[in-house]
Amino acid sequence: MIGNSTICAIATPGGACALSIIRISGKLTFDIIAKIFKPSANGTIKFEDHPNSVFHGIIVDSDAIIDEVLVSIFKAPHSYTGENSAEITCHGSQYIQQEILHLLIRSGATIAQPGEYTLRAFLNNKMDLSQAEAVADVIASNSKASHNLAMKQMRGGFSKKIQTLRDQLLHFSSLLELELDFSEEDVEFAKRNDLMDLLVKIEIEVNILTESFATGNVMKNGIPVAIIGKPNVGKSTLLNILLNEDKAIVSEIPGTTRDAIEDTIVMKGISFRFIDTAGLHSSQDVIENKGIEKTHKKIDEAHIILYLFDISQTNIEDILTTTDNFMRQKGNQNKKIIIVANMIDKLIELPERFKDLLRYETVFISAKRRENINLVVACLMNAVGSTALSEGTFVTNARHYEALIKISDAISRAKKGIAEKMSSDFVAQDVRESLHYLGEITGNVTSDEILGNIFSKFCIGK
Repeated sequence: MIGNSTICAIATPGGACALSIIRISGKLTFDIIAKIFKPSANGTIKFEDHPNSVFHGIIVDSDAIIDEVLVSIFKAPHSYTGENSAEITCHGSQYIQQEILHLLIRSGATIAQPGEYTLRAFLNNKMDLSQAEAVADVIASNSKASHNLAMKQMRGGFSKKIQTLRDQLLHFSSLLELELDFSEEDVEFAKRNDLMDLLVKIEIEVNILTESFATGNVMKNGIPVAIIGKPNVGKSTLLNILLNEDKAIVSEIPGTTRDAIEDTIVMKGISFRFIDTAGLHSSQDVIENKGIEKTHKKIDEAHIILYLFDISQTNIEDILTTTDNFMRQKGNQNKKIIIVANMIDKLIELPERFKDLLRYETVFISAKRRENINLVVACLMNAVGSTALSEGTFVTNARHYEALIKISDAISRAKKGIAEKMSSDFVAQDVRESLHYLGEITGNVTSDEILGNIFSKFCIGK
């Protein structure tokens, strides 16, 4: 897939800026740099003799000076890609950036494809495949929580766990394959009790990782929070306050919000994706009914539900009935319901059965006066359990999740085969399949199609 070409690309965001970095990587890196770079120090520099060094000088095109730059030199294998590499730090003029790129290409480099630097790092064993994927997650992270998860994966926390499971299973797989070589002699090299114990242990670990995807995925992409309730109870007002901007139209006319309005904000290091929904009620308006139908879909997708109501007008019995229905419908889904009693500024006296609300987590606010909004934020943080998320390993990648599902299925079949005393070749096939999918996660087993799909999503220059 990757030849002997030397690649180059701008590694910093496009457009004019103070400084820009252009990366070069490959066998001809030092030769190409020597053609276009004149160091401030007199004489020539043999870059191979000065690894991990920075040089000041100018980029020249024949006798014309293009820019005054710094050139950082990295000698293989001690570079990001594992190849001879260099980084040119120039001024951020778009003209300068393009002139340097043209010079590099004329001197023997080619433009890098999306993700090609990280792909080369993977192929040169600088990182495994799950770590390479985490590089893209680090770049895309928009909150402390998503950054922490990506950094853990990039530093190998997840891949070490997968590799440990694979190594343990590989030992027994070898013994099973040995049994197949001596099938006529009816010998048993892999003790079935020990293999069963290991399969149970791996199955538990795999299931824990699989279940962590629900949390890891929402932490990576933002925790979806649906703000629901009847029309005119302050849903849009609460959304605007939480986002600190007038995102949704606020009106006393019922049914103003006819479609779901979404926006994301980072609070205390965690990204929340708030969804203001159409009011839940019966309507003869076709468009409004479509909005209500979409509301129910958003409720299904939400990780947290803020059920908002006007405490000065709403019957407590209706609130409890609606909330109880939500609790029954959610089943085993990882969904949290927080009751938000709004418009306490209009409250003259406590409604009947007021204490019954406290069976659920309930917050009393006045969105109009911005009273107790901090309590809503506190409930959101408690629902996430931010402290627990700083510990353990979480799966955030859909490709890893799918592989873990297949691993679990193969292990279940292998356990069943042992329990039913099936022949070694059937058990060995299921163990082989488990090893295959474990290897797919870290890149021990891969294909050009998988690699192309993964790295094509990277930005050019990374």
